[in-house]
Amino acid sequence: MLRRSHDSATAVVAVIAVLLLAQAPAMGQAAPPTVSPTAKPGAAGKTGTPPRMPDGKPDLQGVWGSATITPLERPKKLGAKEFYTEQEFAELSKRVSEGIVEEGAELGAANKQAVRYDLELYGFDVTKTKFASNRRTSLIVGPEGVVPTMLPEARKRNAERAAKNKGHEFDSYANRPLSERCILMAQERIPMLPGADDNNLLQIVQGPGYVSLYHEIDHSTRVIPTDGRPHVAKNIRQYQGDSVGHWEGNTLVVDTTNFTDKTAFRGSGEKLHLVERFSRSDDNTLLYRFTVEDPDTWDKPWTAEIPMSKAQGPVYEWACHEGNSMIVTILRGARVTEAEAAKKAGK
Repeated sequence: MLRRSHDSATAVVAVIAVLLLAQAPAMGQAAPPTVSPTAKPGAAGKTGTPPRMPDGKPDLQGVWGSATITPLERPKKLGAKEFYTEQEFAELSKRVSEGIVEEGAELGAANKQAVRYDLELYGFDVTKTKFASNRRTSLIVGPEGVVPTMLPEARKRNAERAAKNKGHEFDSYANRPLSERCILMAQERIPMLPGADDNNLLQIVQGPGYVSLYHEIDHSTRVIPTDGRPHVAKNIRQYQGDSVGHWEGNTLVVDTTNFTDKTAFRGSGEKLHLVERFSRSDDNTLLYRFTVEDPDTWDKPWTAEIPMSKAQGPVYEWACHEGNSMIVTILRGARVTEAEAAKKAGK
């Protein structure tokens, strides 16, 4: 099902660059000051003087990686502690390099999988994972550090949806998860949540009036207008919503609405509203910060912050498409199981 193609990925990015009329940074542009991974808490969010595009806008272009094992929600034992001290961070990082991680850590493909390949052969090695460089104890910011309480009506809505599909999970492709159908994969779905060590690359290409975000996983591309246009009509709904961008100083702000009720980001509904912010902390760090709100799902908005590090390209193609062999195999297996059960029942 999966393949990687250097030529295909290079061609896609080349086309994007041509369409957006992307231009190189002005010659002689001084690099912004460097922010150390062990800087004081919050330093990763301070922007210096970023390099500029010929149109004067901050240059966010490049390939960026967000891989981290910092959890989305803060472990309960840490209470309201938002940041690790430099010593604590160093000790945690050392333990991870030795293969020692906290119980319940979200390791993704780095988890041991006895019934599959030895994935360390492919680079999914827990000793190569890392915590976010801003030393936060969770990606979610603030003293609570967790997703807010889900409203009773939202819990009821999600329970009814699950109950409706129960016992019909293998009836057809429409009953399978969007990720399994290669419509919305993990790190591709917005807001972008990082994995431990795989498929986290994001390539940014800029041009006058547009910014393009090319995801490694599922090779999907978001072309975001920054020319001041409004959102599309409210009756037009999309899995990834409708995104429009604008600049606030050195920060690219992307506002997304018009999601479908099938997007269901952590149980959200159609009123999901996402605001993403991209700014360069230094030459090698892009700070990604997002705020989500849905008055029909949570009792208040919540925000997460993810520092992305400059990565060496190119971004190879991660090819997956709806109707892929995985879906065919899953449904065929279900039909065989049903036939065997019917045959057994008829004896």
